[in-house]
Amino acid sequence: MRPKRYIFTSESVTEGHPDKVCDQISDAVLDQILKSDPENGRVACETFVTVGLVIVGGEITTTAHIDINRLVRGVVADIGYTDWRYGFDTKSCAILNAIGRQSPDIAQGVDVGGAGDQGLMVGYACRETPELMPFPIMMAHRLVRRLAELRKDRTIPWLGPDGKSQVTVEYRDGKVVAVPKVVVATQHLEDVVDKKDNRLMAAAAKEEILDRVIRPVLKDYFRDGETECIVNGTGKFVVGGPQSDTGVTGRKIIVDTYGGEVPHGGGAFSGKDPSKVDRSASYMARYIAKNIVAADLAEKCEIQLAYAIGVVDPVSVYACSHGTGKVEDEQLVRLIRDNFDLTPAGIIESLKLRRPIYRKTAAYGHFGREGEGFTWEETDRVDQLRAALKIKE
Repeated sequence: MRPKRYIFTSESVTEGHPDKVCDQISDAVLDQILKSDPENGRVACETFVTVGLVIVGGEITTTAHIDINRLVRGVVADIGYTDWRYGFDTKSCAILNAIGRQSPDIAQGVDVGGAGDQGLMVGYACRETPELMPFPIMMAHRLVRRLAELRKDRTIPWLGPDGKSQVTVEYRDGKVVAVPKVVVATQHLEDVVDKKDNRLMAAAAKEEILDRVIRPVLKDYFRDGETECIVNGTGKFVVGGPQSDTGVTGRKIIVDTYGGEVPHGGGAFSGKDPSKVDRSASYMARYIAKNIVAADLAEKCEIQLAYAIGVVDPVSVYACSHGTGKVEDEQLVRLIRDNFDLTPAGIIESLKLRRPIYRKTAAYGHFGREGEGFTWEETDRVDQLRAALKIKE
């Protein structure tokens, strides 16, 4: 049980963050393969970026032909690394292709419908936001998406692609009551370095971030004189992206999920085809949790699914409503087993996961994204779940 009053923080990053550059490249490779070889393509694609270099590796088995060089440069350009002043440029970066084939020892278990690996996957939903997501991570995502919007439409032309956000939230009796601290770090051009002290970002530029990003996003909870805002806490942020920090696929798993609100199974998502339950079962767990909360069976719901490599059925199913459920958690587990196909093949079929939809999941979170074609965000099982428990409106 959490205390009556507590402080909780979540973070997010922009699509130009080095780790997210890698996630988007890996998922772009996956999408290209799914376009040509949706039934038989097996993808476990990893990307590494550093100063002037992109390495794409992993294990891929497919009949599709992918032009890795062209694909990588396209993704990097779409993100916004098209200017040498950002320190990383789509036109000049070197690209190394180090892709191999999937192990036949794994394939023989996956090809008959078994899980592609062992592991545990967690899904969650709660009533803190309309998207049934935790409030801190949703606000953190909105801040960095706002940075990207203002950069891409040139409203703030000096913004760079790299950036991060962090939102600290005060809860009382389980409800959001205030946002005492907000942190935004955003890459910028030399244009807005302080003319008197080149170690600092100009005060006017920081004020623009406050007025155009932080206040609009947090308008209902922003309090002048009470909400502390830290913009580029080191002073300035000119050197960013892969020039300043190595990036690797799958390193932002908390950003990708629930901001630390619930445990994480440990498996990353990007670059993995849906036979990998790290990804597909996490999507199913979210789908289940969201439908349970949307059906008013609980105010919050945490789901865990666990699998063994090559085995069709999950080795365990866990549900926890944190004391908010209208029925016992054991009954929720029975409800889940009776109403959802939890085999890898069943998950893929139920959620239509062999579509090339993954690149856009690779920035700004995999959950809470309504209206973007993500089937695991639909609440189409509400009536079925309520009918199974004989609960009337």
